[in-house]
Amino acid sequence: MAPKAKKSGSKKKKITKADRLKQILEEEEKRQKEEEEARVKYEKEEMERLEIQRIENEKLQKLEAKDLERRNEELEELYLLEACFPEAEKLKRDNRFLSQWKHYIECDGSPDPSIAQEINTFITLWKEETNETLEEVIEKSKLVLNLIEKLKLILLETPLYDLQGKNIIQYQESILELQELLHLKFNRATEILLRQASTLADLDSGNMEKVIQDENVTLYIWANLKKNPRHRSIRFSETQTGFEIPRILATSDIALRLLHTHYDHVTPLSPVLTPSQEHISIVTDFVKEEVKSVQTAVSKDLQEENKQENESNSVHEEETKAEGQGDVEEQMCPVQEEPEATKYEMEMKLLSETVSAAQELLLENASEKPYFLEENEVDLCQFTTLGGVYHLDILELPPQCKPMKGWMIVEILKEGLQKYTYPPETTEDLEAENVFPPIEVTLEVHENVIFFENPMVARWDAEGKQWKTDGISNVSYKSEERLITFNLETFCPVTLIQDAHINMPYQSWELRPLDVNKVLLTITTVFTELQIQIKENLCMLASIKVNNKNHSSILEEKWMTPVSFIIALKKAGLNIFPTGHSHLYVVINYKHPSVEVKAYRQMALLSSAFAFCWSKWNTACDSKKTVFQVREHLLKEEPIRNPNWTLLMFSGDRAQSLKINESSDAFSEALKEETEFHSTLYHMVKDFASQEAMRAVRRSNCQFVDSVCHMLLSTRLLSYS
Repeated sequence: MAPKAKKSGSKKKKITKADRLKQILEEEEKRQKEEEEARVKYEKEEMERLEIQRIENEKLQKLEAKDLERRNEELEELYLLEACFPEAEKLKRDNRFLSQWKHYIECDGSPDPSIAQEINTFITLWKEETNETLEEVIEKSKLVLNLIEKLKLILLETPLYDLQGKNIIQYQESILELQELLHLKFNRATEILLRQASTLADLDSGNMEKVIQDENVTLYIWANLKKNPRHRSIRFSETQTGFEIPRILATSDIALRLLHTHYDHVTPLSPVLTPSQEHISIVTDFVKEEVKSVQTAVSKDLQEENKQENESNSVHEEETKAEGQGDVEEQMCPVQEEPEATKYEMEMKLLSETVSAAQELLLENASEKPYFLEENEVDLCQFTTLGGVYHLDILELPPQCKPMKGWMIVEILKEGLQKYTYPPETTEDLEAENVFPPIEVTLEVHENVIFFENPMVARWDAEGKQWKTDGISNVSYKSEERLITFNLETFCPVTLIQDAHINMPYQSWELRPLDVNKVLLTITTVFTELQIQIKENLCMLASIKVNNKNHSSILEEKWMTPVSFIIALKKAGLNIFPTGHSHLYVVINYKHPSVEVKAYRQMALLSSAFAFCWSKWNTACDSKKTVFQVREHLLKEEPIRNPNWTLLMFSGDRAQSLKINESSDAFSEALKEETEFHSTLYHMVKDFASQEAMRAVRRSNCQFVDSVCHMLLSTRLLSYS
């Protein structure tokens, strides 16, 4: 069969050169025809595309022209709405004066810390008091800490344009004096207690042990009266706090003191944020120009009124003479009232501009770190101290009280309480490390502080005035028991530190109305979810989740002013408040300060009736634009599982609805169909909002709007998410 197949294959007709040429020509003709059809189709499609683009451009040009035409009208309406900010600032200023007056009329004996004479008198009188016990000092410390807190709040709450340089220096000096005096009082009271150590000795061990606990401090004192070389493990009763001391200390006349202050009076005070000279000159020049223009306008108005009045008087001279004095007074009243109204208008306008300038200053990023770091120095721009300071001291045991003929005789050393130097500054022992080994310390971590990672330990370098991480080894942290153990080469103040930006950048956020003049701000980070309620001029921590589990905090259900609330959250380890240096440690989605300020102000204005939410496209646009989601949210509505959000883009002077949504494949600035450009967010949402929602916006309380704006400025959601 194979040969037959081969035979039939050999009879196949061969293709001639003419046929091949004909085939090539046909293929070429077909190719040219297809190319021509493709070219015609492309030209047709291109013409259609260009026509569509032309129509779109014309449409955009009309919308832009329409936006420009009504721009002044929209900005004027926004200016009237934003009058709530200077009104709120004026209320805060009045409240500051009112609080001073209330303190004055109460006459409770406590000084007004803002008045130098009163606080200096208080400090002088307290210095003269002697022989105070630890219990008395701890009780007095409540007042002292309250005074320090008031001074810090004055520095933080008073706007920069209301703070004078001399006042800043005065307040900071008063804070430092109170801090130093309080610690001095603790030292003197400790000395008084240690003189009586022998009378307070424990029957079992023969040594003195005392624990005094208060809401602000916890004090542990151990006096080595027996000098038993085998008694080297010290644990304070009913606590896990204690020390493992070397033999040389176990046989020495010493006392160990651990003073855990739940506050930090060791870290240097943060410098008060002050505007640069450039900003000062800009604001000052602006104020001068505004004052001059308003005064000129007032002067012209008064001249016009006087001129009209004179003309009227000359025309109706006889009638004027016939009128009574009461009528003259009635004519004078409008002339007197007008300057007052104009003066108030001028005051509010200037206050509005200074508030705006101050808000923008809050968002400025520093170009570099404020200082050069030494080796092992803790960068206080990157890290923060948490849980207070543990003052660890080895003290020389003072002479003990001795009973004699019904009296207690005690030798009082002129130099007072002395610290025991460990290890000695000079030693001839070649094996000093073996003789003076590090001391093992076990501390209880403050129960109201959250550490999202194992805390780091830092010691205070008194000479360099800085926190350092050297001289500390074998750090071990038990998160369940909240115990931290480490070896310390020499006793000194120590603290626990955590990365200040551990919760930055945020993963998402949402601002939602809850009630009239009340909103809920939810911020989700890698480790936690915080829910913050804001009403009028107060804030509250509504709930907190750590690693998706509910976590209790003493801050919950406690209403505080925004500044006090921010301080409290930071102290608890819940720092979601960037500083001017935070961008040096966190990768952020930088937005220009002027754009951010305008966005936050207008979001706050609308927050009574509209919910705002994070958008993934915010990272796709440039620094002069920001993208977020918004929807109307009336109070009568139930929470919606899958709400229908509108995606807005805002550049500070233009707002628009975007055609894309959160699930789109790529970012586009294309305008949503059947929508327009607007100069403000207020007028943008007005296009799709109900009348009820807009009425709710216009009824918003000025203090509420200001508080919402302050929290948005403090968290910087648009740059740090």
